[in-house]
Amino acid sequence: MSSAVVTGKRGSTLRSASLPKWSPWAIAAGSVAAAVAIGLGAGLGSKIQWGLIAAVLFILGTYVIASWVEGRRQAKDRIATSLVWVAFLLAVVPLVSLIWTTVQRGVKVLDVYFLTHSMGVVADSEPGGGIYHAIIGSLEQVGLATLIGAPIGVLTAIYLVEYGRGALARAVTFFVDVMTGIPSIVAGLFILSLMLMFEMQPFGFAGSLALAILMMPVVVRSTEEMLKLVPNELREASLALGVPKWRTILKVVLPTSLGGITTGIMLAIARIAGETAPILLLVWGNSFINNNPFSGAQQALPLYIYQQYANSSGSTAAYDRAWAASLTLIAFVMILNLVARGIARWKAPKTGR
Repeated sequence: MSSAVVTGKRGSTLRSASLPKWSPWAIAAGSVAAAVAIGLGAGLGSKIQWGLIAAVLFILGTYVIASWVEGRRQAKDRIATSLVWVAFLLAVVPLVSLIWTTVQRGVKVLDVYFLTHSMGVVADSEPGGGIYHAIIGSLEQVGLATLIGAPIGVLTAIYLVEYGRGALARAVTFFVDVMTGIPSIVAGLFILSLMLMFEMQPFGFAGSLALAILMMPVVVRSTEEMLKLVPNELREASLALGVPKWRTILKVVLPTSLGGITTGIMLAIARIAGETAPILLLVWGNSFINNNPFSGAQQALPLYIYQQYANSSGSTAAYDRAWAASLTLIAFVMILNLVARGIARWKAPKTGR
């Protein structure tokens, strides 16, 4: 009986007070209300300032209340959680605001006519026209860049992981790291210098070459990481059966990492789809439809958006077309990301039975 009483007393002494589950929401609501009052009282007209004040008050309020009720040790844990939530909101709010503004202003002229017609003889300051020629140009330029950059990037990653030893591998790794950080305008200037040497006119394939340069290091890095995740036991089992190394890579390593490699390629495509600087230098833009990327200037969605905004002369129609093209480009990138996630989940290694 006495031991039970002692155990009960000990359990009661170890049990401390804790805040209810709804307390973070209450603290957040109070922080927002206090921030609005401070903003109105101080004459702050920007809602961004109100949000920053609310974030600071939320962190301080969480620490003070948790310290008073639960103790300083638990308060430190709660303040770390609060910092994570505040950082998450600081990252999400601008993204949501961007998407909301683009959708709100882009749907004004986004319809079937806009997607199936080119600008043609329509001036930038006049209403009408569409982005069909820009869609064709972007698909062809990005597609050709993928056909060039993806195989080279995958093969380079295979060399670095499976065969790379010595000075050559270190040099390749160094240049891949350098290429990862180069601005897109540098890739455009490199191809432009070659065009000037051979006295060539702007054409779509030149933009594809610059985009391929930007795409390759992304594919190399993502593929390299995926290949490193393949267990060495699989390679050793295949080699122990007398299978040549090239066949082991082709039949064992690549199928195992196919989902991650495909995801990396899709993300690289999404990265180059919005590049404007090399397209402006090399493709030049065209108001008419040009289905041949190897001859004559072409249009692309990023370049179309820039030109509509730059040449608008205050025209509402040009601004609306620029926002609608931006919404189309965002939708294209979003679809690529969803496809990449779907392929990664589909090709993910199965666990369990």
